[in-house]
Amino acid sequence: MRVLYVAYPLLPVTEASAGGAEQMLWVLEREINRRGHATVVAACPGSRVSGQLVETGSAGPGVDRFAEREAEHSRRILDYIADCEANGQPFDLIHDKSGHFWKHAGELNLPVLATLHLARRLYTSEMFNQFPPNLFFNCVSRSHRESFHDLPHVMGVVENGIVVDNFPFTHEKGDHVLWLGRICEEKGTHLAIESARKARVQIVVAGAVYPFSYHQQYFAREVEPLLSDGAVRFVNEPTFERKLELLRHARAVLLPSVVEESSSLVAMEAMACGTPVVGFRRGAVPEVVEHGVTGYVVDNVEQMAAAIGKLGSVSPEACRERVEQRFCSQRMADDYERLYAHVIQKPSSSFELGRL
Repeated sequence: MRVLYVAYPLLPVTEASAGGAEQMLWVLEREINRRGHATVVAACPGSRVSGQLVETGSAGPGVDRFAEREAEHSRRILDYIADCEANGQPFDLIHDKSGHFWKHAGELNLPVLATLHLARRLYTSEMFNQFPPNLFFNCVSRSHRESFHDLPHVMGVVENGIVVDNFPFTHEKGDHVLWLGRICEEKGTHLAIESARKARVQIVVAGAVYPFSYHQQYFAREVEPLLSDGAVRFVNEPTFERKLELLRHARAVLLPSVVEESSSLVAMEAMACGTPVVGFRRGAVPEVVEHGVTGYVVDNVEQMAAAIGKLGSVSPEACRERVEQRFCSQRMADDYERLYAHVIQKPSSSFELGRL
């Protein structure tokens, strides 16, 4: 197959990407390319991919001007697709990981598969006004799929996966807990700090504040004032190597999300390192974290603090085994390879992965 992957227009696609959609694009394109398929990634400069990179323009300093950047991104991709067709190198499929490019599916004569990575509430209703016959969707968890039950052309669920070998298993753990990810209100960074305080343990807060004004305002208002506490350590924009060190040696990773999570890559990464996860019962968290086996699924800060005190009963080996069996990149690529073939060959018939 010849597949074009469309990335989010404001962030590069690399192994160290902080965004979940960018991480999954990097992992999936790598696996599909290794299987002998021709892969092209349309993304901003600085991206590192396995196949061919088509740069669609820089995000620039005014990243809150999303509409302008997205329009440039889409225009360059449409021009590139037309050029490929004119040169006798058409694509078999476009896989949209950007969250927006699918709006242009009606302008194309090839299948467009759009992976829905975000919670339903984060999409505007206008984005689902039109459904041309060549546009298909997939979700990344069962709970996520249920939130889109009214949406036509949803072809099934492909759970996310990680490159397990990139996350070394470590049995020995430290005394601190870890919050890791994109620092914004929906991820509940301040709630992780509050939970650690109640449990009387140290916490490392590691992540990136994206250059969006509402993210920066949240950090300044809710998180930054808490960093002066001696029990809180802040690691700003950790490298991939630093991230691994933090994941491997944390007593647990905390996931106090305040929105319905469609998936949780940080939970998969933590468990691959043998590190338990304590997360709020939001969206797909109970699908990723096996309660009482690889961590705990809780409902509030008080329960999260109590669960931190019970982590000694969680086996690091059980954490690693769950990821190897269910959330590895090879399994994800297997599922997408089957889904690609189905969309290309039999787009009018229903499709459900046998594992669901």
